[in-house]
Amino acid sequence: MALDNAASVCEAAAGRGLTVTLDAEEYDTVEAQMSIHSTLRKEHAEVGVVVQAYLRDAVERCKKLEGSRVRLCKGAYSAPEALAHSSAREIDRSYVRCLKVLMEGAGYPMVATHDPRLIEIASALAVLHGRDSTAFEYQMLYGVRPAEQERLAGLGARMRVYVPYGDDWYAYLMRRLAERPANLAFFLRSLVSRG
Repeated sequence: MALDNAASVCEAAAGRGLTVTLDAEEYDTVEAQMSIHSTLRKEHAEVGVVVQAYLRDAVERCKKLEGSRVRLCKGAYSAPEALAHSSAREIDRSYVRCLKVLMEGAGYPMVATHDPRLIEIASALAVLHGRDSTAFEYQMLYGVRPAEQERLAGLGARMRVYVPYGDDWYAYLMRRLAERPANLAFFLRSLVSRG
């Protein structure tokens, strides 16, 4: 059912010149997500997929996704220790290793982070591998680090801003903010600065 629904969404998006990126929330849905992505790419080459750096196999997944549109995020879910990194430092290291694979490859990296250090590293890797502003993008949540979003866009970078919506928007937003406690501070500062 998920594959059929995703195929319908991809078909509608293609007719409007849009792209679709598949996301899997919990670690136990990742294999199904990857299978659906692989099947969809046969008819919808532009369909993207999310890789969560907190999972220990993230770098291998990035390598297997050569040529794909890949949205790289840290991930905000719990998973067994055998499957997931537990410390922020380990997750950041995994994120950077994934960035290296994606920026070296032929796909389209989507750098989903609010972390200033990771944004700098992504920018440096893009330059190192000759990627211009059309060959990758940054992604951040609406309301989190808006000045940085404007700065990146002002430099000519592609900057996609996510706006949570639907019945579960609040839970989604809270998970994103929980990925990195500093995100909550960024979000609260942006609310206060608008007042």
